[in-house]
Amino acid sequence: MLRPFALYQPTTVAEASDLLAREGANAALYAGGTEVLLILKEGLLRVGSLIDVKRVPGLAAIRADNGHLSIGATATHRTVENDATVRARCPLVAGVARHVANIRVRSVGTVGGNLAFADPHSDLATVFLAFDAVVHLASRRGARTLPLADFVRGQYETAREEDEILTAVRLTAWPAHTAGAYAKFGVHERPTLGVAVALTRHGDAVGAVRVAVGCVGPRPQRISAAEERLCGVSLADVARHAGEVAELAAREVDPTTDLHGSAEYKRDMTRVFVRRTLLVAVARAAGRDTHERHPHTVIV
Repeated sequence: MLRPFALYQPTTVAEASDLLAREGANAALYAGGTEVLLILKEGLLRVGSLIDVKRVPGLAAIRADNGHLSIGATATHRTVENDATVRARCPLVAGVARHVANIRVRSVGTVGGNLAFADPHSDLATVFLAFDAVVHLASRRGARTLPLADFVRGQYETAREEDEILTAVRLTAWPAHTAGAYAKFGVHERPTLGVAVALTRHGDAVGAVRVAVGCVGPRPQRISAAEERLCGVSLADVARHAGEVAELAAREVDPTTDLHGSAEYKRDMTRVFVRRTLLVAVARAAGRDTHERHPHTVIV
């Protein structure tokens, strides 16, 4: 049961920031409400005010310019899934958005809410790392940007200041000759594991690599050791090194035990799914389509 609260509906970011500064810890931002209303009902959060930012003009805008894609904080997952610009510039993001939770959540849940809540089982935070994501924050004191890797500090913890609003996330579109894949595994609505892989071809070799793993620990992470190992490897030889790369990823992740599985189980799953996702990505880089199917698994 929800306790009584005041509802504010600012029409500018500055107005919303002023409300946050005035109300302090007694207030929470509200957009889609898929997370905040749930924890309010469960009594895990108690506030006297909700600040609804859905009416702030421009916060739902999706724009592309100079090789970047900007997704406004109040854009819903459903909007991202269907947006022509997202599909053209970052099609993997649209594909991942299509598999977030369920249709009810996708229709109201927002990109900014998802990132600001910092749920460790987030598909978007994981795949956004593979696009060098940067978050935009604003307050009455001004605006600033942070790499997503620095913004998400841990489980339900971010670098957002008390009076700041996350206004957008900016992705860097992959260069030409890049192929990628995202795999998620889970028997519950929230994924147990998510893996994003991108390979950029340089002739017949791998020129650049992105490997991100999420949902297994307190925050998603890029796996630098795995990325470095694959740079310069012939595309024809990637499959031969896939097991070694998967082992590096399993060593580098920081899994936690929770209702989705033990830390060791998640480390083993990381090993399995990094290899599997890498093989899908290299097949796509070589111009071969793949239609792998596994129980409780989505491959985008």
